[in-house]
Amino acid sequence: MQLSFSAFNQIRSSLHVPTTSSQLLRHGQPKEKVVVVLGVTGAGKSRLSIDLATRFSAEIINSDKMQVYRGLEIATNKITDEERRGVPHHLLGVVDPDCDFSAANFRAMASISLRSILSRRQLPIIVGGSNSFVEALVDVDFRSRYDCCFLWVDAAMPVLASFASDRVDRMVERGMIEEVRAFFRSNADYSRGIRRAIGVPEFDEYFRVESECDEETRARVLAEAIDAIKANTSRLACRQLEKIHRLRNTRAWRMHRLDTTEVFRKRDGEAEAVWNSVVAGTAEAVLSRFLYDMEPAVCGGVMAMRSGARPLMAATAS
Repeated sequence: MQLSFSAFNQIRSSLHVPTTSSQLLRHGQPKEKVVVVLGVTGAGKSRLSIDLATRFSAEIINSDKMQVYRGLEIATNKITDEERRGVPHHLLGVVDPDCDFSAANFRAMASISLRSILSRRQLPIIVGGSNSFVEALVDVDFRSRYDCCFLWVDAAMPVLASFASDRVDRMVERGMIEEVRAFFRSNADYSRGIRRAIGVPEFDEYFRVESECDEETRARVLAEAIDAIKANTSRLACRQLEKIHRLRNTRAWRMHRLDTTEVFRKRDGEAEAVWNSVVAGTAEAVLSRFLYDMEPAVCGGVMAMRSGARPLMAATAS
């Protein structure tokens, strides 16, 4: 079974979508603006997208191929309601977990969400780690209709690997094992739906033997499963980085790189200060130039728009 078309139609019917393409791009008018946030798992994409969405009039379209499914909030690392800070999210936890959701499905549904957001004069921010989904959406036809700003959230891989390992431990502490156990089936197909997510197949052996072995064996198998999750997360990050380099070098996507390495190296208030100045502050300046077609004026460390510039859309920096 492919995407549940009943779910697709339900989502589509709930959106206000312009009926003709002329309502999106009229002759003689500038292209409408779309922001795409790329990066490997754990680099800070979601955090940046929320920061930008609260500074500009924006809504977020999820492009993570596992987070589109309902369920496994911990294992798929879905952003929580509190972390969203009231920012509307699209294509997050909306697909039946047993369905296969392809890049073509994403392109169709993301296009609907994007038109709906633009019809309300909001800025669409597409964010997620599934670069194949983003590539399927942002083709030549898409670029001919929309003006895209690509933000690449990056960090040194050894630093990210350490953070990702710690994050897996925190996910286990939050209850990931019990969450995944609810999805365990003895005949499960780990090549379909949400069961492809890292953190699901790795626990298969543990769930099969946990009730039939001694405590020492059970602890060993569990530790092996957790180590496998960490290793597979690291491999995923490497594949994601390779794909980003291909999009930049072969597809010639012009990306604004934002280095979050020092954020991970700092602690508490120092990390927050580095994030606000080096990452979020830089991204805000980039978007201001992108949206308003002008350079920001900086006086005394405070960024402001140069007077006389005409906004290209109804997104305003706060």
